[in-house]
Amino acid sequence: MKLRHISRALALVALIGTSQLASASVETIDRIVAVVNKSAVTQQELDARISSVQKNMESQRITLPPAAVLKQQVLDRMILELVQVQYADQIGIRVDDSQLERAIGRMAEQNKMSLPQFRETLAKQGMSWKSFREDIRREITLTRLKEREIDNRIVISDSEIDEYIKLNTGKEQQEFRLAHILIPLPENASPEQITAKRTRALAAIEEIKSGKDFASIAAVYSSAPDATSGGSLGWRAAGSLPPAFTQLLEKLNPGEITDLVRSPGGFHIVKLLEKRSQEQKTVVEQTHARHILIRTNELVSEGDARQRLNQLADRLKNGSKFEELARLYSDDGSASKGGDLGWLTPGETVPEFETAMNALKPGETSQVIQSPFGLHIIQVLERRSKDMTKERERFRVRNELKQRKSEEQFEDWLRQQRDRAFVELRLKDE
Repeated sequence: MKLRHISRALALVALIGTSQLASASVETIDRIVAVVNKSAVTQQELDARISSVQKNMESQRITLPPAAVLKQQVLDRMILELVQVQYADQIGIRVDDSQLERAIGRMAEQNKMSLPQFRETLAKQGMSWKSFREDIRREITLTRLKEREIDNRIVISDSEIDEYIKLNTGKEQQEFRLAHILIPLPENASPEQITAKRTRALAAIEEIKSGKDFASIAAVYSSAPDATSGGSLGWRAAGSLPPAFTQLLEKLNPGEITDLVRSPGGFHIVKLLEKRSQEQKTVVEQTHARHILIRTNELVSEGDARQRLNQLADRLKNGSKFEELARLYSDDGSASKGGDLGWLTPGETVPEFETAMNALKPGETSQVIQSPFGLHIIQVLERRSKDMTKERERFRVRNELKQRKSEEQFEDWLRQQRDRAFVELRLKDE
């Protein structure tokens, strides 16, 4: 059975995991292959990662690069990951077991499996449960780190949205399915370094033009995290890409590649796989809802919060008014408005909340449900269909511009973190 909805997580496991998929027939003594600040990467960890990446590439029918190239690529990714994990730990970003269990539980539910079934399926795919848990913990940690250091600091102004819409009025809004190759430049690169990187990028272009498979060339040349997945970027809206990329892509036919593109992060080669128009008219079903939230913390356990909400649910059944209880007991900012959240558009709330809300008819009140924010009782007041074309366009543009800025700033931030780290490679000691 193939798993759905966790392809991104499993792809990351293949790239960043440390699962030991099989024990070696000959026992070897472990050794250090890289020192990263005060931590180390061992030979066994590197071998396990290489094995996982190889399996992932073979499943996608991507030609493996030479062993030495793959080993260096995988080690580079492990070093960059370890630098991030160390920094996350320094600033107090941690994922405890309860948060991890909830995340894995949601993954199992999305695949319509019980937790034992989910665990059994992973075992059949050759993945140990212990390693899978730690891989997901790491993925969550890195996601939170990016949110804290980059995403939460990005502000898109209304004037930026207005300017983008003005410049693109009358143009067909497009999405592109892309693959790319990144040849990175170090911070404050010298002319010699720039020339060497450009030469390497041009060599990659020559191999592609000679008829070699783009995904295989990406696996050899690219230093991007997706290199061992053939450089796949998936579908990307035009607004989420730098204008220099969009202008080139608009002129390409599917299957063609761009010329060499220089950015602050390095040299890029982009292949257009497909293009399509974005849907313009958007009619959505909105829900007018209110809720009571009890947050859990050091003083309020999950059991305490659930008990308090069950008591409030009993009072509602006995005739108490929802808005009065919300004002008195809810921990949410909506408490002053009687818990009223206004009209909610799909995607505005976290999945757990939205799923429970969507299951209710107008006038109905939910059982106690749990979300990352705490425990809730939800009441649906009414529903309506609304033409959200203009609002969704602004929402879409805001997200696309934010994604563009996020990727540019994150790429620069990663490069700076890597350059500041103490790294000692010991592969040559083999």
